[in-house]
Amino acid sequence: MDRVIRIGTRDSELALWQANTVQSHLEKLGYKTQLVPVKSTGDIVLDQPLYELGITGIFTKTLDVAMLNGSVDIAVHSMKDVPTLLPKGIIQTAVLPRASSEDILVHKGNFYPNSTCTIATGSLRRKAQWLHRYPHHEVVGLRGNVNTRLQKLEDHNWGGAIFAKAGLARIDVLPENHITLDWMLPAPAQGAMVIVAMENDSFCREATSQLNDTDSHICTHVEREFLRVLEGGCTAPIGAYAIINNNEIHFKGNLLSLDGKISLEIEGKTISSDYQNFGEECALELLKDGGRSLMAEIKKEMG
Repeated sequence: MDRVIRIGTRDSELALWQANTVQSHLEKLGYKTQLVPVKSTGDIVLDQPLYELGITGIFTKTLDVAMLNGSVDIAVHSMKDVPTLLPKGIIQTAVLPRASSEDILVHKGNFYPNSTCTIATGSLRRKAQWLHRYPHHEVVGLRGNVNTRLQKLEDHNWGGAIFAKAGLARIDVLPENHITLDWMLPAPAQGAMVIVAMENDSFCREATSQLNDTDSHICTHVEREFLRVLEGGCTAPIGAYAIINNNEIHFKGNLLSLDGKISLEIEGKTISSDYQNFGEECALELLKDGGRSLMAEIKKEMG
């Protein structure tokens, strides 16, 4: 078939790297593709308001609109940025083999954790886990794409800034001065790339599903299900990580207060074939063991 698969992507360096990777895989399978960088939703008119379509993700909204509008056929995302509930008509078709899920601290060669310092991150999860471990530090906000955040670290007198290792490694900007935060639970699905397509587009669904990695699919499903059940529509400091060893899923999850003073944790394991509701079961157990009142407090604090 001569159909060209239009791959929607944001125009940041990391987003383009991800889209190019998917393009390369699809073309090796014999499909024709075209990258379509999508910048703004301002000139796209839809019959329904965005909220009625279930469009919520700040990083994925533009591409969701482009897909529903017919401007692109598929989209490639960092999976941790994708809301746990996709817009009506859009479905997940593939999770690519996962890269490192780890968080790292990028510093300037002189990080001393026992002294007072300022750490930068735009993530509630990273901030809460950092303050839980280092309550004597100050944590400030940090926004922008990877390159912008690295430059802000250079420009400020901070002790360091926290990044996802996978993002820096993918575009080859991983600094020598970094520390792997092996104690910090990552965001659900961190390090994974996901492809979404229109539910009614069997051609693109079939094409992209060939790129799905089963273990990555299972582990990210568990982590995102844990997130979905805990959050209940509210952003909160939640970490989750699942790994498969000898056909067994090992899972760790946590929920922290915004100031990092309270940290609720859960660990569990099950056989790989029982993955479907495992994340939900872990989340419900955590909610029962203090998570429900903590989530209520977080919602109250966030207004």
